[in-house]
Amino acid sequence: MTSRTERLLVRILIIDADDKARAELARYLEPRGFYVSGYPNLVTALASFDDSTPDIIFADLAPTGIQELAGSLDEAETYIPIVACSSTESSTDVVDAIRAGASDFLLKPSCNDKNALSDVIRKLLERVRVRRLNQLYRQELEDANSDLRDGIAELRADQRAGRKVQLRMLPEKEQMTGGLYVDHLIKPSLYLSGDFLDYFPLTDDKTLVYIADVSGHGASSAFVTVLLKNLSNRLQRNFRRGSSDDILYPDRFLERVNSELLDTGLGKHVTIFVGIISLSERTLEYAVGAHFPMPVLSFEDGETAFLEGSGLPVGLFETPQWEVYKVPLDKPFHLILFSDGILEVIRQKSLDEKEQRLLELVSGGRHTVASLSEALNLDEITELPDDIGIVTVTDTVSVSDTPSLK
Repeated sequence: MTSRTERLLVRILIIDADDKARAELARYLEPRGFYVSGYPNLVTALASFDDSTPDIIFADLAPTGIQELAGSLDEAETYIPIVACSSTESSTDVVDAIRAGASDFLLKPSCNDKNALSDVIRKLLERVRVRRLNQLYRQELEDANSDLRDGIAELRADQRAGRKVQLRMLPEKEQMTGGLYVDHLIKPSLYLSGDFLDYFPLTDDKTLVYIADVSGHGASSAFVTVLLKNLSNRLQRNFRRGSSDDILYPDRFLERVNSELLDTGLGKHVTIFVGIISLSERTLEYAVGAHFPMPVLSFEDGETAFLEGSGLPVGLFETPQWEVYKVPLDKPFHLILFSDGILEVIRQKSLDEKEQRLLELVSGGRHTVASLSEALNLDEITELPDDIGIVTVTDTVSVSDTPSLK
């Protein structure tokens, strides 16, 4: 570690009114690779600091001069060892020099004693090496911190851009589609969300709604949400052009998502619920890709329960199959979809208690995003343990007005 400092030039400053003493000390030091400069007094020595700062100072000064010199170095916020040189034989003077700021003391003419000088210089060089290393490490740390700050700023800019993209991909809130009133909420635990949801009309009487939770967090998970949006848009275009009707079938929708996820090679999988509501037939057909908790279906007469069903996660297996479930909607209803992050903010301890709490909220009339958010204090939680997604679907069509049910 010291090799990096040993190759650097060591500057030694001599302050001594005795020209002969300065010259003799310089003749000893210069052949040993030191750059030596000498001055007869403190004023001219301090003026030289404007050009270069020494690493070691030998000074034949009174204690007051040593103190002034040390004070000047303190103002410069740099540590430079001072060796007091004096012909005094008073121990008081030695103590005073050390107290004034000297790091060591040499008695003249011992300054010309090779052994004494070598011992002092060896100790001082070690201090210089430590100081140089500290300066080097400090600079490296400052450079690393600067790079880190730049990287964080760039990452934040990228995340802000990614967040804008995600927000633009989400459907409009409080949307009327056919005879359904649909609303949603997304609360990410990080700046980017791994939860995604969407809903849109397929025909005049059919509406597709899905909610998905991508494994993991951060940018790679957020990227998969872009893939989901892009796929659903393509499937809608294909359906309008008549080239594919995959989007009309929940299981085939999951198969397409599965195929595209595997093709990315990201190693990501998705838990997802996708349902198609037909108001003319008054049915809900859906498929489940390991999504949890299951959506809650609540009828106006008070009947409230989780939907039944299970299935493999999407994006893990080459040729999975999903079962399509079908339930009648022969009464006015509310359908509420949750991502699993909702369970993290429910205070009850066991999973059964958490699910029971969700049922209690919905059956008690909490059918909207606003009412559920209020009941669970979502607006007051600043740091979420997981992303939270909610979709609420409210039936606004009277069953008696549906031709197929008259």
